[in-house]
Amino acid sequence: MRAAEILRMGGLVAFPTETVYGLGADAYNAAAVAKVFEAKGRPRFDPLIIHIAAVETLTNAADLSQLTKETKQKLYLLAEKFWPGPLSLVLPKSDKIPGIATAGLSTAAFRIPGHDAALKLIALSGGAVAAPSANPFGALSPTRAEYVRDKLGEKVDIILDGGAARVGVESTVLDITGDSVKILRPGGTPKEAIEKLIGAVEDGSAAAEGVFVSPGQSKSHYAPKTPLKVFSREEMINLLYEKGSAFLFFDGSARDEWLKAQTADTPAKEAIKVLSESGSTAEAAACFFETLHELDNCNTVNGRSLEKGLEISCIYAQFAPQEGLGAAINDRLRRAGA
Repeated sequence: MRAAEILRMGGLVAFPTETVYGLGADAYNAAAVAKVFEAKGRPRFDPLIIHIAAVETLTNAADLSQLTKETKQKLYLLAEKFWPGPLSLVLPKSDKIPGIATAGLSTAAFRIPGHDAALKLIALSGGAVAAPSANPFGALSPTRAEYVRDKLGEKVDIILDGGAARVGVESTVLDITGDSVKILRPGGTPKEAIEKLIGAVEDGSAAAEGVFVSPGQSKSHYAPKTPLKVFSREEMINLLYEKGSAFLFFDGSARDEWLKAQTADTPAKEAIKVLSESGSTAEAAACFFETLHELDNCNTVNGRSLEKGLEISCIYAQFAPQEGLGAAINDRLRRAGA
């Protein structure tokens, strides 16, 4: 596999996962990992996630000897239930993982992606791939290979095209190393599912000033080029249509109520988007970044064009219910609008 050879030689590979596309380097090669930061324009204080292909290889990249018996039990319960899948677990790193990959921290977030192409790539390369999302730092995450090509282009040695990402938001980052279990970043594995397995978890998503212990903790992140403002369902329904604005609704019923309240201009239908007609947070998450990409690049996405002459200067977005994958969607909306 050519992509695996590129990783072994210290190059960069953009690859599909079930969450979003990742920009990967050999996690054991400090010089290769440095290229990830350079390609993205990512600050060195923002740690990367280490991707592995099997639980059995975790001991090569993580130092599990530092874990208590209780923490190890939680680790294997979570791994058995949620790996492969959109859950990253913060663990003590081994000395084999260079400090640049973890922003100098003694811990790293590890996960096994739920995508066959990603697993094959990792297994055929060095066995551990350090990879953030394959986009310029702070920008919208890529859920298709063409978004990676558009934004990173020749900065990547090869891009593997695995089609649209199935989950559509990044993994949940869970820290199990402290006295309490904390979600550092909401993501593709809902809090409710984690608590059902191991009990109560705390919100640890607010980073201390200038100190990031997980990816995705920057106050401004996941942002489109177009200014974005976020509203509750009630606030969204009460907004009046403005020419040049796009409206992103969580569910179909909110859109319908909003349309009934419009008395002046007729809204351009191409500037009105709904994440899930039925109100499913999983369905909404799957098309979240995809929809923002469409609105942010309204005349050029996937060969489709919006209404001739339509220019979007602002995006108004509705918060999702704070349950299931709605927590991940709302986290991205808050940071995108910051």
